[in-house]
Amino acid sequence: MQDFREFIEKNIVIFDGAMGTRLYEKGVYINRVYDELNLSQPALIQEVHREYLAAGAMVLETNSFGANRFKLEPHGLADKLEVINFQAAKLAREAAGDNAWVAGSIGPLGIRIEPWGKTSVEEAEEAFTEQARGLLAGGVDIFILETFFDINEIHQAIKAVRKLSDKPIIASMTINEDGNALYGTTVDVFTPKLESWGADVIGLNCSVGPKTMYDAIEKMRALTRLNLIAQPNAGLPRVVDGRMIYLCNPEYFGEYARRFFQLGVRMVGGCCGTTPEHIKWVANSAKALSPGGKGAILHQFRQVESVEEIVEVVPLSQKSALGKKLAENKFVVTAELTPPKGCDPEQVIRRAQQLKEAGIDAINIPDGPRASARLSPLAMSLLIEQKVGIETILHYCCRDRNILGIQSDLLGAYAIGLRNILAITGDPPKVGNYPQATAVFDIDAIGLVNVIHRLNHGRDLGNNAIGRPTGFVCGVGANPGAIDLDLEVSRFEWKVDAGAEYAITQPVFDVELLERFLERISHVRIPVFAGIWPLASLKNAEFMNNEVPGASVPEPLLQRMRKADTIEAQREEGILIAREALERVRKIVNGVQVSVPFGRVESVLKVIEVLG
Repeated sequence: MQDFREFIEKNIVIFDGAMGTRLYEKGVYINRVYDELNLSQPALIQEVHREYLAAGAMVLETNSFGANRFKLEPHGLADKLEVINFQAAKLAREAAGDNAWVAGSIGPLGIRIEPWGKTSVEEAEEAFTEQARGLLAGGVDIFILETFFDINEIHQAIKAVRKLSDKPIIASMTINEDGNALYGTTVDVFTPKLESWGADVIGLNCSVGPKTMYDAIEKMRALTRLNLIAQPNAGLPRVVDGRMIYLCNPEYFGEYARRFFQLGVRMVGGCCGTTPEHIKWVANSAKALSPGGKGAILHQFRQVESVEEIVEVVPLSQKSALGKKLAENKFVVTAELTPPKGCDPEQVIRRAQQLKEAGIDAINIPDGPRASARLSPLAMSLLIEQKVGIETILHYCCRDRNILGIQSDLLGAYAIGLRNILAITGDPPKVGNYPQATAVFDIDAIGLVNVIHRLNHGRDLGNNAIGRPTGFVCGVGANPGAIDLDLEVSRFEWKVDAGAEYAITQPVFDVELLERFLERISHVRIPVFAGIWPLASLKNAEFMNNEVPGASVPEPLLQRMRKADTIEAQREEGILIAREALERVRKIVNGVQVSVPFGRVESVLKVIEVLG
């Protein structure tokens, strides 16, 4: 075969269509690992390849889209990763012969990588390297990195492939109906990035039909000199008699292929829902145009200068009263008030007023304590700030919100005047009162801090400018009593690296645990507020010790609670223990968060008396 790079400079190229759609039509159910079929049913995979070749495809993509360690491991196939990719390339190579190029297909890892997930960029790059190594050994001519929605992840894939080979790289993003990538990244953001990272061809595939993709590709054409690829779905799927059916007919698909070619797109193929019949119509459209392809190009590249907007980040001291205290290294005293059950906030507002009069700096509002249903903490925070005139710290958790909803909530919170956030992952519903409820954990606390940090720098999830940046004071949780302290310290490091500005610990009963934790995080130390919990009774102490993760009540303290023979005496002993803890920690931390168990504000007032 002719050199691919040379060929596409003068000719248009037809890619194949969907592998999964054809396998499903041939009776392979979706509960199978399609990549594994390279080993167990190689003849079937080659049959699909030959169908597309007969339809006019000039490039066959390997059946390896999900053949990475993260997707194969749950099925016990991680140890076969390299051989699955090798066989994918080998089968396509044998089917193509000298009649078509073979493109090694690599898709997203199926997990979130930093800054949105726990997997580091180095781990992601290594996973892509493993897959690319197998495909390279099997004889691919090209690499196609497709259906990516996170530009950070596709960057790691490009780096991985380029370290192994100088073969052409096609980098293809996927978009929503609004024309932006799934994280909201716009065409004018990801197009120049893909070009600067060294891709030979860039473009779009999957998720949308020909019309929406055409509109987005038209924008890309104006932003880059690179050759483009378009691989739309066969329209949007519809449920017909319980089956997902793509309703875009091959003739319509072929008409849009002609429009893509006339726009200047060099490569057109199909994604989900497309069949050999769709590709046949793409081939017919190609034949109807001039042989060299250049005569069909109506739209040419025009240089668009990218002007980076200068963002003035809000200094910590100007973000809020809490931020000012942190910037001036002053001791901070906060109290935690739980939102009420039901919709009547008045009792909580009265308690907040008492705490304000006692000199508390801010009120912490937890989000769904123990995953129970209560009044929205965002609404509770706003009501307290409006009616009491004291700042709140909104505990914002990732549970039950996808990443786009999180961004929307945060922008809304800032617009209504909330400035202090505690970013937490949140309790799964099964921990609380509704075990049948499902959860959404698109990101964890580390990813949430990254979201806030970007908004504070005037950028959204897709790295698009949002105009005036937010000015949140961003805090995180910390658990000195974690069972796996190494993991807790590692996660704390990531939170600080992501942009955390302070931390609030779980309730501290064993001060030595806190001291050890502070020593472990000394290299990434940010202001730390120690959690202080006035024990309300012996039962409360036993509950904290046995059922609250990270809360360790030492046996001597339990003995003290047992010696108190009435509830009133136990409550007074709990207050005394909290006072002692506060006196011990005040010299080693930057502040405290005093909880208000069962709404007893008087307990908090007695505890903070030791501060004068």
